[in-house]
Amino acid sequence: MKIALLGYGKMGKIIEKIALDRKHEIVLKIDQDNQHDLTTENLQQADVAIEFSTPGTVLGNIEHCFKAGVPIVVGTTGWYEQIDEIKERYQESDKALIYGTNFSVGVNIFFHINKVLAKLMNNQPYYDVQVEEIHHTQKLDSPSGTAITIAEGIIEHLDQKKHWVNILTDAGNPVDDNAKAEDVLIESLRIDSVPGTHTVIYDSEVDTIEIKHTAHNRNGFALGAVLAAEWVKEKKGFFSVADMFDLS
Repeated sequence: MKIALLGYGKMGKIIEKIALDRKHEIVLKIDQDNQHDLTTENLQQADVAIEFSTPGTVLGNIEHCFKAGVPIVVGTTGWYEQIDEIKERYQESDKALIYGTNFSVGVNIFFHINKVLAKLMNNQPYYDVQVEEIHHTQKLDSPSGTAITIAEGIIEHLDQKKHWVNILTDAGNPVDDNAKAEDVLIESLRIDSVPGTHTVIYDSEVDTIEIKHTAHNRNGFALGAVLAAEWVKEKKGFFSVADMFDLS
């Protein structure tokens, strides 16, 4: 399979290595220094594109792939306000897009477990729930897209929760939150060299229930993106990563 990498930072380089290990070929690499190479002609050399860029460039990259007719895997977040419009375009076309806040196999299993636990806790009003996420200090967005997906999975199945709120805090500092009873609090911490840790905590006066996913490196995210490229290559339509894993 021939792959175009749209975004060639740390994640792009790891994706490249894993793709090559899986006997794929990288035919195009785009970063901030060679945007002029992102043309329809160059994109059409690829069977599929993998997009890990920035919120400022992701929509343009999606548009380029749409015009070129190249299926795209979108790992960048920060564009979901336009998701309905893009979904409609893809559903009415013969083109393909798959997106996700996190393509890691382990994280997507965690997403599923989180929803199952929320269903079980819906009839247990004595527990309150919050989400904690820890990432490296270079991560610019807060909360992480993964944490938002976790919180939205809780809200979907826990009647008492309606919204999520975020607090970015330094490790060791007390959290000063204004979360209401109907809010899921997401506490975000930034610590050097942490690839990503996400914890869901249900707490009551008598006990605490926790589920946690800890990433040891970025390889799981990158492998999942390559698996998504293999999955979406021959498909048509608009998909989320949950469609690929089909854990229901």
